[in-house]
Amino acid sequence: MIWFLVFVGGGLGSAARHGLNRLIHQRMLAATFPFGTFAVNIIGSTLIGVVGGLLSSSRLHLSYEARTFLIVGIFGGFTTFSSFTLDTLALVRDGHMAQAIANVVGQVGLGLIMVAVGYRVASLP
Repeated sequence: MIWFLVFVGGGLGSAARHGLNRLIHQRMLAATFPFGTFAVNIIGSTLIGVVGGLLSSSRLHLSYEARTFLIVGIFGGFTTFSSFTLDTLALVRDGHMAQAIANVVGQVGLGLIMVAVGYRVASLP
């Protein structure tokens, strides 16, 4: 049953990622910077931080199956670090080194900050 929950959650997360990514790219046709992947990773980091904080503070109680469905399935399917690395390599190969560095520093740094913020806010009494 767990594998099925991961499968379904991953499909939902991947579909949400693809939809948001397409929406953002349609709005920024001339951009070489991967804004869609960037946004998905920051949103995903924030959401997993909030859920982690709520679970840690015991303000949210989920069964093992529900946690697996949500965190491993949906959030795992939604966040896109494999796409992030490919986008970064493409920026480097196309000679956009400053954008590649901004992409790495921005997504990793801001992602870590947002996990901490989400976790902290959700853990407040």
